[in-house]
Amino acid sequence: MRKPRILIAGILITAGLVACSDTDSKDLSTTSSVVNTPSVKDYVETGPHHVGVATLELANGSGIEVWYPTSVPPEGEVAYDVRDFVPDSIKALLTADIPASFAISATRDAEIESGVFPVVLFSHGFSGMRLQSSFLTSHLASWGMIVISPDHESRDLRHAFVGQIGDSATAITDLFDALELVHLDKRFANAMEMDSIAAVGHSAGGGTVLKAASDERVDGYVSLASGRLGNDTETAMPDKPSFFIAGSLDQVVSAASATQPAFDAAPTPSVYWLIDGVGHNGFDDFCTFGNGKGIIGVAEASGLGAVLDAQPQFKKLGSDGCLPPSVSAEVGFPIIRSAVTAWLLGLFTAGGDNSSVTAPQTDNFETNITIQSR
Repeated sequence: MRKPRILIAGILITAGLVACSDTDSKDLSTTSSVVNTPSVKDYVETGPHHVGVATLELANGSGIEVWYPTSVPPEGEVAYDVRDFVPDSIKALLTADIPASFAISATRDAEIESGVFPVVLFSHGFSGMRLQSSFLTSHLASWGMIVISPDHESRDLRHAFVGQIGDSATAITDLFDALELVHLDKRFANAMEMDSIAAVGHSAGGGTVLKAASDERVDGYVSLASGRLGNDTETAMPDKPSFFIAGSLDQVVSAASATQPAFDAAPTPSVYWLIDGVGHNGFDDFCTFGNGKGIIGVAEASGLGAVLDAQPQFKKLGSDGCLPPSVSAEVGFPIIRSAVTAWLLGLFTAGGDNSSVTAPQTDNFETNITIQSR
């Protein structure tokens, strides 16, 4: 396994300054060489960079979203509407006047900030899409990472909605094709630290990045609400640092029968967080739609309840974690954002320090977190 590189000069020093500052300054200059070791909670707030967003396209027509650091202050928000990612025939039926969009503070096609930044590949889940976890991907960009997320034609929302499911192995190809395409783009080519790459995936995407981590280009991976791809127990786990995060209320991918065994089988160093009160969609933006009921709420409000009742598994997948007793996004998002950010920044510095995510989090957040590490 390659050793993680020191890539972001002063980024952890900057984190310490941000955590103790009383201002919202975006000044990245650092003069002190002595700071306290950052804790996970230091990364709850947006990082020291503004965020840019760009869209590219794979050869098969699938979209790629890129979030990246920029010096351009946002003049507004960049938003997506989940209804734009379903088949046109279904979109025409989703007519209810109900929240179905998610917005981030960012600037589309802004010039990338001067510097070289580590790269994060993001893989969405079954019936998800490249933008599904913008709450997280945009946050990582604000902390100095270039995040690349392709649509997986084999399982994205548009195709899953009508049962057009493909070979899961193609999702791994999508990740690396997207990486190469973005690296060829003159806007990003000189800003990508190609020797420092991590992968983050949700649900089926967690299985994808686990497999992708066997590639020598990937330094480590984060698995969200996932386990082994298809519960594969035969393929050896990649000898890379890993971070598994699961929700205690996940009824789609069981923490006990899927995530825990994957963590148990992973080579060291590995960390496992189990977050109380979080369900499957606690790791994507979907529970913010449909007045808290997810895309299922959008469909029901549009009069498609009978259609959903005929597809109970799809209904379960689309709403798990969105209703009580699950905690709200306001509780879950800060935990997930800060934990993933802290672990990745640890990976991307000398030694791969993960001490901030192995420390107890009792006083940091509004719900309990059980932590295992080795």
